[in-house]
Amino acid sequence: MPDIKTIADKADFIVNGYAFTRMDDRIQVLNLNSPVKAVVFDADGEVLETTMDDIELSIVCRYLQQNLKYMED
Repeated sequence: MPDIKTIADKADFIVNGYAFTRMDDRIQVLNLNSPVKAVVFDADGEVLETTMDDIELSIVCRYLQQNLKYMED
């Protein structure tokens, strides 16, 4: 089980309980309220793998699109 506080501290941004973290050429998103729910995006925002259902995934995709500017170097 991941340490939620450490993940939250390292996140580039958090929106509504979802921690978004850039890791090399990927973006990892973890639901801090339900840590078994996660998704990994490639640099273009395409889903590589997920444990989220379609509704939650569409919400997280929207959050990513709206906040991607905060992850720029």
